[in-house]
Amino acid sequence: MAGKRNTDEMRDRVVLGEFGVRNVHTTDFPGNYPGYEDAWDQRRFEEAFRVDIIREEEGELEFDMVGIDAAIANAFRRILLAEVPTMAVEKVFVYNNTSIVQDEILAHRLGLIPIRADPRLFEYRNQVYSKHMTWVPLGNQTDLFPDADFRPVHDDILIALLRPGQEIDVLMHCVKGIGKDHAKFSPVATASYRLLPDITLLQPIEDEAAELLQKCFSPGVIEIQNIKGKKVARVANARLDTFSREVFRHEGLKNLVRLARVRNHYIFSVESTGILPPDVLVSEAIKILMGKCQRFLNELDSVPME
Repeated sequence: MAGKRNTDEMRDRVVLGEFGVRNVHTTDFPGNYPGYEDAWDQRRFEEAFRVDIIREEEGELEFDMVGIDAAIANAFRRILLAEVPTMAVEKVFVYNNTSIVQDEILAHRLGLIPIRADPRLFEYRNQVYSKHMTWVPLGNQTDLFPDADFRPVHDDILIALLRPGQEIDVLMHCVKGIGKDHAKFSPVATASYRLLPDITLLQPIEDEAAELLQKCFSPGVIEIQNIKGKKVARVANARLDTFSREVFRHEGLKNLVRLARVRNHYIFSVESTGILPPDVLVSEAIKILMGKCQRFLNELDSVPME
């Protein structure tokens, strides 16, 4: 039983060797491995899947998503980057610009300033033809959004340096958009994921070897305990490791440590630009992914059966 348990555990690990990576599988058939009956089962997926919030600070969120395939994790990351909508400056009407900054550069800078305006209150622009030309007053927007506080997220973003007597007088129009149309609409400064590190000491490592091992990893990964007068290394927090593979440079250590990553345990880091809190961005990304899935199911239902 112990042998089978170890085999099952290794099946769930991506092992990092000195010159390559072992136990890597293709995602053409997610969750399937040679020699195992791993057909996808909804009940088993629901039992294994979970989301753990690890750290939540102003503008930043770190959470674990466990029990999914790499294709789902990457889809979620790409939606955060490119498909969660925001508001950004689209048109800049320059009435006066006597600064050293050219009009085109000024407009580009203005477009990259995050705007604190909830995009869920607005609609996307439609494609407009000549038949759609009509006069629409802008004055009633005050009545439509009485509690709105639309403004730049940050007050200290430098746009241009003005010399005495110079001025910039512009009118800006903001529209709703998504990151895959233009980077200025991306709601995150960064959205990334990595697999949970798994570090195993294959035998006791003591004294000078323990101190050398500690230096091979990121701070906090390996700690040294004093046991019966000997310095003994132990894995304190593998999550902090960045897998530099420094340990493989030392002949006396490289066969004493197994470096791996948990195959279905993803550590997500989301940093918002400040337009919306990161937890709201994650919720919006989940809604978009659910909508994509529903559209796909609807397409399948519409296919005629032969």
